[in-house]
Amino acid sequence: MVMKQKDVFQGVPGMLRPFKEYMEKKGIAAGDQIVYYGCPGTCTPFVELLAFAVRSMDLEQVFVPYVDETKAQKMKLVPDIGMQAGGTVKIVNPKAVVVMGGLSMPNVPVTMEQVKSAVEKHPGAHLVGICFMNMFEKAGWIKAMDFDLLIDAMINPVDVWK
Repeated sequence: MVMKQKDVFQGVPGMLRPFKEYMEKKGIAAGDQIVYYGCPGTCTPFVELLAFAVRSMDLEQVFVPYVDETKAQKMKLVPDIGMQAGGTVKIVNPKAVVVMGGLSMPNVPVTMEQVKSAVEKHPGAHLVGICFMNMFEKAGWIKAMDFDLLIDAMINPVDVWK
């Protein structure tokens, strides 16, 4: 499938609103499971943001470090803080699978084939890709993975003032 650019947004809301709208339009409902695959540390805050964006949908949200489902952690709403990973959980028939772009970065200890294999264990799940700076394209994942939704954000420039 060839993807076509549909919209251009700005900033963090530009990532979160289309993500939530997609989940709502695809009929993801209360109690359904969403699984996020990403790198510990670097992807985690973005997973927390995405999970927070859909918190009102009452979904079971799960963060998987890399592709090791034995280490899956439930995303929980912590009052006055936001979404946080904590507590083991089993992955059971997710309605959506989110692949974070950090997995496609150089020197990450997983391959595209390992990520594809993890995703393919959940047939029928909507496949969402979230990345920054064209990382999936640069790594060749766009052609290899059939994303239903791809959100590619730019963090450029990064100004540092001292």
